Order: sequence, then structure tokens, then C-alpha cells
Amino acid sequence: MTRKIFNKTSKCRFCRMGVEEVDYKDIQNLQKLATTRGKLFSRKRSGNCARHQRSVKMSIKRARFMALLPYVT
Repeated sequence: MTRKIFNKTSKCRFCRMGVEEVDYKDIQNLQKLATTRGKLFSRKRSGNCARHQRSVKMSIKRARFMALLPYVT
């Protein structure tokens, strides 16, 4: 009897791409990680690891400050 081994952990999109830190100028990726109201998706919903979720949070804050993303739509 052989057992199949499943990959239990899936890597986040930034780990798969090999990104060290999320860039605040990458607006298309950042818009996918926030709701239409401007709230951030949770780690569970976005599929990010803790390290990249913190990086996304800071990148979105920087993009909002630089007027690349709106605070509220």
C-alpha cells in the first residue's frame, strides 16, 4: 500500500517569485491585496506569509502617502 504525500504548506506569491521586499511602486499587485474600500486582506485570504504581509502593509502605507493608492474609495 503506497501513500501519496501532499504538500501541506503552500508558499505565498512573493516567496514563489523570490521577492525580498514588496515594492510600493508596484500598484497592480498592491491593488489585488486590498479591498475596494481600501482595507487590507488578511494573511489567510491573501495567502501571504507573515514576513511578506508586513512588507505589503508598509508598501501600501507608503503608496498611499505618495498618492499612488487612495486611502478610501
